[in-house]
Amino acid sequence: MSNVVIQGDASGTGNFTIAAPNSNTDRTLTLPDVAGTVLTSGSNADFPAGSVLQVVHVDGPASTVSKTGAGSLTVLSAAITPSSTSNKVLVLGTAYAVGVGGSNTWLQIEILRGATTLRSGPYQGISLANQGAALATNHLDSPSTTSETTYHVNIARGSSGTNGWDAGASRSSITLMEIAG
Repeated sequence: MSNVVIQGDASGTGNFTIAAPNSNTDRTLTLPDVAGTVLTSGSNADFPAGSVLQVVHVDGPASTVSKTGAGSLTVLSAAITPSSTSNKVLVLGTAYAVGVGGSNTWLQIEILRGATTLRSGPYQGISLANQGAALATNHLDSPSTTSETTYHVNIARGSSGTNGWDAGASRSSITLMEIAG
């Protein structure tokens, strides 16, 4: 049988209290068989590096966004407020696009922080009119701020011409995860 030892810190002056819950149900707290600190609650600063501190998820617009010719267009956006300047934000972006009115439409997904492009996926060709393409990419960002930060999933069209593309119909999404630094 293992023993339970509670040992006070010689330089500490505070009291350590273990309180039973106000319940008629028996509870058991089983500690892991490793040395370290057991964290059950606290501020984001208490969690170790690599911990997910918050998640923001936005599904694609019910409406469709469209573009003709070359260039980039925002499909959807989401904002997150990091709790520390040393934390990172993992951005996961997906978009679904359909070529309209012609063939040889070259599209790529982009992740932006504000107006700054952070990641561009490879171009994917849509060789037939009304053919769809699922596009996805991710990026681990270091925004170095505790201010609200907005990220965007864009679709860029590399080919010119008069044919265009549509995106949306709730098949697109963006997920932001704050990661402790």
